[in-house]
Amino acid sequence: MGFNSTIYKAAADLMYERRLNAEKSADRRREEIYAKFPRTKELEQQIADTGIRAVRTVIGGGNAAEQMKMLKEVNLSLQNELVELLTSNGYPADVFEPKYLCKSCNDTGYYESDGKTLMCPCMKNALVQCAVAELNKTAPLSLSTFGTFDLSYYSKEFDKSIGVVPYNHMEKVKKYCMGYADNFHPKANSILMYGNTGLGKTHLSLAIANEVIQKGFGVIYVSAPSLAQQLEKEHFSRDNSNSVSNMLLDCDLLIIDDLGTEFQTKFSTSELYNIFNSRLLLSKPVIINTNYDFDKLEEIYFDRFVSRIIGNAQKLAFLGTDIRIRKK
Repeated sequence: MGFNSTIYKAAADLMYERRLNAEKSADRRREEIYAKFPRTKELEQQIADTGIRAVRTVIGGGNAAEQMKMLKEVNLSLQNELVELLTSNGYPADVFEPKYLCKSCNDTGYYESDGKTLMCPCMKNALVQCAVAELNKTAPLSLSTFGTFDLSYYSKEFDKSIGVVPYNHMEKVKKYCMGYADNFHPKANSILMYGNTGLGKTHLSLAIANEVIQKGFGVIYVSAPSLAQQLEKEHFSRDNSNSVSNMLLDCDLLIIDDLGTEFQTKFSTSELYNIFNSRLLLSKPVIINTNYDFDKLEEIYFDRFVSRIIGNAQKLAFLGTDIRIRKK
């Protein structure tokens, strides 16, 4: 899964918090029961003492076998008395044990199987949860779903200027995006969404992100102005980790919104091209949204950049009248 280090840290912190909460709750139950039934505290202490004595017996040598047998019998007797005391007063025998949310990994996020350490499904869910939270900081992910993409704002009348019925055309675009999200894989095609402002490019790209994240894939959504700014800041800072560039290359799906609205410099244009080209070479998909047609893009960027995008991405034209104006 192509999640960045920020997401992994957030998920690890979430798992740690779950584990800590379970252990704190167990400690509170223990103190409450100790207060009601002091004998339970005595029994737990005596059980612990027999364990310590067993260790000392092994280290000390001598008639260890006989001593260990005796200590085992004492320990078992104490445990039985503790269980009897708890259950007779309405408590489960394991009341002192932490109640972890995940029984497979005890909320650590990982479990052992055949000598291998594997990521638990609960950790994968935590990664998805944190990825959604991170994406919601920069985009209204919870509002941008296929279900909330309302085709009724597109005209059902034939538009001579564009040669199609906007409603019918956008219905096909929506279906394509739904199929893309449903069948997404890390080597899926790239997409170029283009058309005037307010026609749903951001909405549908985030709807794709929504579905893809739920499948456990890592998604980064960023506006072109913000991306150019971050790349420039990283380039001219003393930090040589290239963390931003690495995240953009490592994620399963990169979404760049509003291409062409960033402040254009030779550096920003070159960096954007390098990101897109590098992902293409790695067969990793990019979704690019722009308000400009191909001619305008060629005015803004060098020919090789535009031809690389046009030649290697599924082109989706967004047609109609600004739906934000129609909503108002």
